[in-house]
Amino acid sequence: MPWRIDPAHTSIEFSAKHMMITTVRGRFKQWSGTIEFDEAHPEATRVAVEIEATSLDSNQPQRDAHLKSADFLDVEHYPTITFTSARLEPLSDTSGKLYGDLTIRGVTRPIVLDVTLEGRSRDWQGKRRLGFTATTSLNRKDWGLNWNVALEAGGWLVSDRIDIQIEAQLIEEEDAASQAQAAGTQG
Repeated sequence: MPWRIDPAHTSIEFSAKHMMITTVRGRFKQWSGTIEFDEAHPEATRVAVEIEATSLDSNQPQRDAHLKSADFLDVEHYPTITFTSARLEPLSDTSGKLYGDLTIRGVTRPIVLDVTLEGRSRDWQGKRRLGFTATTSLNRKDWGLNWNVALEAGGWLVSDRIDIQIEAQLIEEEDAASQAQAAGTQG
């Protein structure tokens, strides 16, 4: 069953340590994606997301400019970040591991997202909605994001570890067969 991502109730966020003492958070403001999810067969889930790297926002324009530069994301040459799932491994009725490929700066590497179904509901139009949280941690150097500065007291200016958190609300879409059936019965 196809599901549409509700952009008003979805976020893609990241965090990293700065100077080894403070967590800096940011998010991407623009992205698009498709999700095929059948609650009866969650292992058949397919996810494809494209993030506009230029939409990065850490609430500090100078830092954003640096993160978008060739030192990090190099958005001039690599304007998008993509994720394409390979498989979902259900662990329970509400959790699983989503395996897939993440491409940053033209480098594609496998990642695993820990996924939790947060709940189900119906909106004011009667459409079904699902809420998911997905998290992972990655080493930015695996994607060629190597820039850093050694600190005089030891350690590094920017941590290698980047934590990713996604809060997603999905809206069920009618598939083509359901739409054709509905059109045929209304005639």
